[in-house]
Amino acid sequence: MTPSSTDTANSLSETILEKLQDLPETQQQQILDYIEFLAQKYPKPQPRSKKPRVAGLHRGKVWISDDFNDPLPPEYWSGQD
Repeated sequence: MTPSSTDTANSLSETILEKLQDLPETQQQQILDYIEFLAQKYPKPQPRSKKPRVAGLHRGKVWISDDFNDPLPPEYWSGQD
């Protein structure tokens, strides 16, 4: 039987707590500072909004030329003007 990821996470957390409790208070404070640094550096992603998208919401706000999908001229690819 293989341990689940929850079991592994709990085991890791327990191991960290055990080792943390063995350290002097000044080193525990350093670890707390580092944990707070990591939390700021790698914030938890915010869940995406559950609001449905609205088609045509910005209609008329953007302009695209009629030849947008036309192939580029050979001069573009050769670097000549």
